[in-house]
Amino acid sequence: MTGTGMETPRDTAADSRAAGRIWRFGDNVDTDAMAPATQMKGGIEQIARHCLAGLRPEFPANVRPGDLVVGGRHFGVGSSREQAPQALRHLGVAAVIAPSFAGLFYRNALNLGLPTLVCADTGRLLDGELATLDLESAAVVLPDGSRVTCEPIPAFLLDMVRAGGLIPHLKQRLAQQRA
Repeated sequence: MTGTGMETPRDTAADSRAAGRIWRFGDNVDTDAMAPATQMKGGIEQIARHCLAGLRPEFPANVRPGDLVVGGRHFGVGSSREQAPQALRHLGVAAVIAPSFAGLFYRNALNLGLPTLVCADTGRLLDGELATLDLESAAVVLPDGSRVTCEPIPAFLLDMVRAGGLIPHLKQRLAQQRA
């Protein structure tokens, strides 16, 4: 995706399975918390260094590839900044799981290849706990082997996420048509 301004260290398709730490956040986490206005001129690396730091100062330095962000209701409210999900993806977040999402954040995340899973039972996903995301079955597997089931991502959107987002997905489709 060179030259699009959307480069990330994870310019690969979303993993079907990812294991990492759960990072919990509350209700109404807005896009300004993920992509602070004060950092918007600095590019995605600069934005990512401040992603969610206003809510959890340790987050940008300690989040690792495969980690899961678990939000409360209305995750991603605020402006339609695509840099918000882009910063999470840049940091290696495997997915965002919440009971509900702001519509623009939800679609921007999927367009950028960041899985967003609607889950009514996020209360079982404890902060700091290690868990495994099974994207194919739309479930989070907890250390005791139990599963927290989420709403599945529609197949056509999951195909796009697997490809790494909208632009890589369209490039794949064009290449297949030319072949």
